[in-house]
Amino acid sequence: MRILIIGDVIGKPGVDYVRGRLKSLKKLYGADFCIVNGENAANGNGITREAADALIAAGVDVITLGNHAFDKPDAFEILSGDFPVIRPANYPAGTPGDGVILCDVGNHTVGVVNLLGRVNMECVDCPFRSADSVLAKLKGKANVVLVDFHADATSEKIAMGYYLDGRAAAVVGTHTHVQTADERVLGGGTAYITDIGMTGPVDSVLGVEKEIILERFLTQIHRRFELSENPVALSGVIITVDADTGKADAIERVNLS
Repeated sequence: MRILIIGDVIGKPGVDYVRGRLKSLKKLYGADFCIVNGENAANGNGITREAADALIAAGVDVITLGNHAFDKPDAFEILSGDFPVIRPANYPAGTPGDGVILCDVGNHTVGVVNLLGRVNMECVDCPFRSADSVLAKLKGKANVVLVDFHADATSEKIAMGYYLDGRAAAVVGTHTHVQTADERVLGGGTAYITDIGMTGPVDSVLGVEKEIILERFLTQIHRRFELSENPVALSGVIITVDADTGKADAIERVNLS
């Protein structure tokens, strides 16, 4: 099984890029299943019904979120409805939506899990203990388990990779918008990378107009963020999984401009 996971989609430029390129990209890599992190799909913060519909129509199988999951009012409708969209599983009990989803891929069932880090992030439940709870519920239900760990600290992400090694086919980091070069298959058969990067304007600061960010660093004056209108590039990974064992055979970075 070949799984394509695309990094944080930034606003309409990122959504439009996925719409225009995903079909050919899936064909190129022979992808059987596609996950996209869409927590920045609505003008850089959160997700709207329009953005979710566009990504799903483009061929995305599951959309994961993160710390901006509830920034837009549409999130409550999306997460409470019949959308293949999940938010971090370690939000407190009673939060709308779910942190895991099961999808049939051929003769196998894939479980996708979303978790949120705590270092420099929201005050949420422990992602490690939440992972234990979710994986226990998936036992016997999913042949392949994929985890999007939306976290800020590299140490927390690496620790999660080792913590779930052998229990998930993949643990991929999102949130920092900068792709790392540490992709590998861990000893227990889990594909890992600290961050898969973003799908958004390249000549920018994490998708935002660089002049705005430079002014903020120089003056400490906060200005409204505006997404860059410069050309977009896509970042992510393609993971090869043995669906019978639930272990990864390979992970490869994907970059498309």
